[in-house]
Amino acid sequence: MASVRYVAIGDSFTEGVGDELPDGHVRGWADLVAQGWADALGAPIEYANLAIRGKLVWPIVEQQLEPALALNPTHLSFNGGGNDMLRPRTSVAHVITAFETVLRRCDEEGVRLIVLSGANPTAQLPLRRVIQRRGDLLSYAVEARLASRTDVVQAYNWFDAELATPPYWSEDRLHMNSRGHHRVAARVLDALGLEPPPDWWSLPPLPPMGARGAAYYREHVGPWVRRRLTGTSSGDGREPKFGQWSDVSPAAR
Repeated sequence: MASVRYVAIGDSFTEGVGDELPDGHVRGWADLVAQGWADALGAPIEYANLAIRGKLVWPIVEQQLEPALALNPTHLSFNGGGNDMLRPRTSVAHVITAFETVLRRCDEEGVRLIVLSGANPTAQLPLRRVIQRRGDLLSYAVEARLASRTDVVQAYNWFDAELATPPYWSEDRLHMNSRGHHRVAARVLDALGLEPPPDWWSLPPLPPMGARGAAYYREHVGPWVRRRLTGTSSGDGREPKFGQWSDVSPAAR
C-alpha cells in the first residue's frame, strides 16, 4: 500500500473542467497534484477523484464525503461553494457549515484535510460585483475558521490577483484553463511542503480564444440559464472520473 492515498472531492473546479486533454478527458489541478506529489516523493501514490461538475456544496458533502472516507485515504482535499455563489440566494453560513462538517469527519477518521478556495472568475463575468462580494465573504470566513488549524493544509486561491486575470481562464470564463489549473496545483504542492515545477506558477499564455459579445451569451450563458430554469445540472448522470484508487507513479526523467 502506498504511503500517500489522496482523494479529492468537489465540483468542476476539482474535477478539472477547463483543462481538457486532446482525447476529451479533463485533467485539472488535482490530477496535477497527484503527479507532482509522486514526482516529489520519487515513489508511487494512490489517487482518487470523486468530484463532479455542477454540484452545490451540500450535495458534495452528502454524496462524496463518506465514499471518499471509505477509501481510507491519508489525505482528502475539499473545495465547494462556487456554484452556490452563482445562485440568487446564498447563505455564507450554510456553506461554512459544510466546510465544518468535512473538517469534523476528517478529524474523526484521522485524515489530513487539504482545503482550497476557488479561483476568482469575476473579472470577466456578468454580475461580477455580486459574485465578487459573495466570494470575498466566503473566502474570509473559511480562512478565519481555519486560522488556528495548522494541521490543515490550506491552499487559498480567491485572492490571487494574477490567477484572476483572463489568460488563466477558459473560453466559458467560469473555469480555469490548463494554465490556471497548473498554478493552483503549484500552490497545493507548496502548501504540502513539496517543491512544484517552477514553471507551473505561470506557464506561457495560451492562444486567445473564445466567443465574444452575443456569441458568448448564446454559447455559454444561455445553456447555464436553461439548466437553472429546468433544475438540471451539468453533472447529472456523470460518474466520478477516478471513483477508486489509481496508482500514480513518478514520471520518467
